[in-house]
Amino acid sequence: VQLQASGGGLVQAGGSLRLSCAASGLIFSSYVMGWFRQAPGKEREFVGRIDWSGGRTYYADSVKGRFSISRDNAKNTVYLQMNSLKPEDTAVYYCAAASRSYSSISVSPDEYDYWGQGTLVTVSS
Repeated sequence: VQLQASGGGLVQAGGSLRLSCAASGLIFSSYVMGWFRQAPGKEREFVGRIDWSGGRTYYADSVKGRFSISRDNAKNTVYLQMNSLKPEDTAVYYCAAASRSYSSISVSPDEYDYWGQGTLVTVSS
């Protein structure tokens, strides 16, 4: 299984970025997909998740209203659209896949089975 995250970079505060995560080696449409982030010196933090169909999403309070997750099962890809970025959004962003049902999964990274390598997002003030 491979999850390949891309799209990170340097952006000014208030700007936008769109991250992508391409999956291979798994039945993508069977997995809940999540996004996490990890800032220097901090623990990995839940950002949001999306169910297998793309019909349900859930976000951390810190990003609600600014970030949105979508997926294209035909392309085995999940996206994280990030708007109104803030310096505190600076982190390495990871995508992850979970075989648990959407209704039973929590925000814990321990419940995800596969992880991408991460892509760095830096927001300048």
